[in-house]
Amino acid sequence: MSTTAQPIDRAPSRAGITLLAACLIAALLPTSITGTSVTLPAMGADLGSDLADLQWVVNAYDLTFASFLLACGSLSDIIGRRRMFLGGMTVFALCSLIAGAATDITLVDIVRGIAGIGAAAVITSASSALANAFDGAARARAFGFYGTCFGIGLAFGPLAAGALTSALDWRWFFYAQAIVAVVVIIAALRIPEGRNPEAPKVDWAGTFTFTSSLFLLILALVEGPQIGWAHPVVLLFLAGSALLLAGFVLVESRSAHPMFDLGLFRQPQYVALCVTPVALAFGFVALLVFLPSYFMAVDGISAADAGLLLLLLTAPTLVMPAVAGYASKWLSPRALLVTCMTLVAAGTAWLTVIEANIGVLSLAGPLLVIGIGFGISNGVLDGAAVSSVEPHRAGMAAGMFNTMRITGEVIAIAAMGSLMVSVTRSQLSDGIGDYAAAGSAGDVANQLAQGDLVTSATKVEESLRGAYTEFASTAYSGAMHEILWVLSAICLVTVPFLWVLCRPRKEEAAPEATTPGTETESPEPALSGSAS
Repeated sequence: MSTTAQPIDRAPSRAGITLLAACLIAALLPTSITGTSVTLPAMGADLGSDLADLQWVVNAYDLTFASFLLACGSLSDIIGRRRMFLGGMTVFALCSLIAGAATDITLVDIVRGIAGIGAAAVITSASSALANAFDGAARARAFGFYGTCFGIGLAFGPLAAGALTSALDWRWFFYAQAIVAVVVIIAALRIPEGRNPEAPKVDWAGTFTFTSSLFLLILALVEGPQIGWAHPVVLLFLAGSALLLAGFVLVESRSAHPMFDLGLFRQPQYVALCVTPVALAFGFVALLVFLPSYFMAVDGISAADAGLLLLLLTAPTLVMPAVAGYASKWLSPRALLVTCMTLVAAGTAWLTVIEANIGVLSLAGPLLVIGIGFGISNGVLDGAAVSSVEPHRAGMAAGMFNTMRITGEVIAIAAMGSLMVSVTRSQLSDGIGDYAAAGSAGDVANQLAQGDLVTSATKVEESLRGAYTEFASTAYSGAMHEILWVLSAICLVTVPFLWVLCRPRKEEAAPEATTPGTETESPEPALSGSAS
């Protein structure tokens, strides 16, 4: 028996508060991801931590963030988006406060993992609440602002973290996050509530199988490059993930109120929207992580200077979401998605000009093209994803979409890290014997991937040090060229799939009948927004 959905509350004052809260977290959460990496050296020196423990400050957050997105998205439809938003934001604020006050790295790792769960709750409920607060062209503009704020967090997160760490202490980066979170909580108290009354109970079996499957998959991706892909533990994680995923499909196909409606994957446009951020993770996010290490290793610049250079890549994400929202008046989602993917593919191919001591002007072209392409996607994807389903299922759609996005980022970073080390090792192997004191090809490759050429160079006899530096830089550049061609190919192959999947279909012109004035109105295409 169906239940009448709640009317959508689109009062201007409440819609404005919803937009304010969503934009604040859109700036905050990317900062928490990209900025944390900048604080790790100071944190390690203060807490006496080794590299493995420090890496889990980032990995624990990414792991739980990705794993719990779909569960939180579905739960927000059931228990209410405002409740989920406020609960997640409270968890995030408390964990940030504890992380800043911690005196033990293990405690930091634990609370960062819990903070990831809070972030998952916030991001899915925010995007679905935003979709319900606005309609038509106003929704496109709202998601355009949302994407712009995401770009602000992405572009300036590392700089903000570096400034706070240098001027005060690494702890103040986490304290600042807690302060912003409290402001968001106060604003979010006036967000209108919304839920799906047709899903009256929690799908515990679906929640457990999917979350556990994704948790094991990402754990395998994190540990694989560290202990080896053939290691029994990694293989066990992968096998367990596959079995749990099969269990999830079986459970959901038999559930009257599934955590995720598998029928959404029969909608070609929704599939395209889920595939796009995965491909873009290879063309943009992976570069965001590994280019600073390249610049620090081959050019010998500081982390701060590498961050400034990276603004060529991230700055376009500040303006392009709004541009995409404006362009949506004339261009279809299909045209915008194909354009953004083509630009990223072209930019990564162009970036193969990269080499040691290359000038800023030579880098500006390809980095700006990639950033423009990614920025367009920030103005398209989230709004289109939540608008491709009925409003009362927006949380579920946002949950799966953001799960695909974050999982894609984890996969892209893990894959590029593994490729970077293996290809660099191959490039070094032919000539490293002439500089035996530097270490093995594998050791040097690992150091280069972490942005460190100095350690191996200082081991080499001084008379050979210049030649060795040039040799290692050339090998690293050669490896980067090979990987950039792979990244470009991944994005380019995605273009025809998007063109086919996003083509208009006749059945989309006939919306289902709904109860007037209820939340179950027919979905509208919206070209806007970004979340994570």
